[in-house]
Amino acid sequence: MERRSFLRGAVVGTSAAAFGFTLWQGAASAAPAQPGPGPYGALGPTDSNGIRLPAGFTSRVIARSGQKVGSTSHTWHKAPDGGACFADGPGWIYVSNSEINPGGGAGAVRFSSSGAIIGAYGVLSGTRQNCAGGSTPWNTWLSCEEVSRGYVYEADPYGVQSAVRRSAMGRFKHEAAAADPVRRAVYLTEDESDGCLYRFLPATWGDLSLGTLQALKAGSGTSGSFTWGTVPDPDGSPTHTRNQVSGAKRFNGGEGCHYANDTVWFTTKGDNRLWQLNLASNTYELAYDDSLVAGGSAPLTGVDNVTGSASGDLFVAEDGGNMEICVITPDDVVAPFLRISGQSGSEITGPAFSPDGSRLYFSSQRGTSGSSSGGITYEVTGPFRA
Repeated sequence: MERRSFLRGAVVGTSAAAFGFTLWQGAASAAPAQPGPGPYGALGPTDSNGIRLPAGFTSRVIARSGQKVGSTSHTWHKAPDGGACFADGPGWIYVSNSEINPGGGAGAVRFSSSGAIIGAYGVLSGTRQNCAGGSTPWNTWLSCEEVSRGYVYEADPYGVQSAVRRSAMGRFKHEAAAADPVRRAVYLTEDESDGCLYRFLPATWGDLSLGTLQALKAGSGTSGSFTWGTVPDPDGSPTHTRNQVSGAKRFNGGEGCHYANDTVWFTTKGDNRLWQLNLASNTYELAYDDSLVAGGSAPLTGVDNVTGSASGDLFVAEDGGNMEICVITPDDVVAPFLRISGQSGSEITGPAFSPDGSRLYFSSQRGTSGSSSGGITYEVTGPFRA
């Protein structure tokens, strides 16, 4: 019987055994992987935007904090963070949070079918430290406040409807959200050193005004089975939501969250780990842990936001580290996809693909200045794997 493990093969520059996993193919064990490039090849020299990319890929700057976006009248927000793309007729929209407090909120950039910027506007304002979030199947943006007893806000990426606070989704230090249309659930990470992983079950799918908030329950290990326990008081006062469910599993600083194919992937920054929640079997396991890589040669450090591509690849942004976005393939290769040079005081945020999968958007939250007013939002175009 084959054990379902994400990193059981070729991790660039190390071996699967370094992650504590076993390759279950009869009695065989994983062979050490050899150092080398990932599926897109080696990174090339730094381009005019300060980004190193594989051959065939190009970058451009979409927006800068404090400056007008393209030829629009909209000023781009400070500290751009979590983001997502939405189809808009033949074009698309990229939405980005602002991780400042107070002020927060989120802005959007509208693109034509050719990728030209044809609009920019705000979709949320007057909130606090909007870090990550997630898109919904009904094309709204969930913007999460990363403050104690913070809220989730549901915003309209098209800029037509006013944003709505979704109190039923709980008040805690929110980070990211990922919607699961199969089980009609929204998974939520918590940025606390002893945080929980939650799921919200709306009373009516597509309407987040009412529902049930639950916390994942499991043992203290890095793999096993899990169940869910209902949070009695999602308002989190006087008892924090993470302390209301007996047996709730603790995670060290929940960050990015992504759903695909009966699986939830989420990162924890306190221990530089990527976790895999297998929803079909109600089991979880540790998928990546940089501290277990021999010789300190981990290709991915400072795990943060995560997204996926049509090929099944995961793209994980670094909060610091080498300022890279790393790709993790379904056949278990982990390697840098891009690297930003000269911005060591920043972090990479908001990775998201255009609807056709040909463009990747992301931000350097503090840019070259290391200040929230120095944020830069980029686009990378090229031959992404289908």
